[in-house]
Amino acid sequence: MSKDKAKGKGKQVKGDLKQEWAELTGDEETKTSGKKDKAAGKVQEAYSKAKDKVREKVDKLSR
Repeated sequence: MSKDKAKGKGKQVKGDLKQEWAELTGDEETKTSGKKDKAAGKVQEAYSKAKDKVREKVDKLSR
């Protein structure tokens, strides 16, 4: 797993935990923050996947 992908997964987990905590405490601000963290993690993971695909295609072309 690439560094970017791992960081993205970590952000998603952090977001999930914040959202769960917000549900328990009724804190809407924390819930929103959790959603933001989760979305940022998904974007970072998608970026990592795209970067990996580009790297694979460049490797194929350079053979």
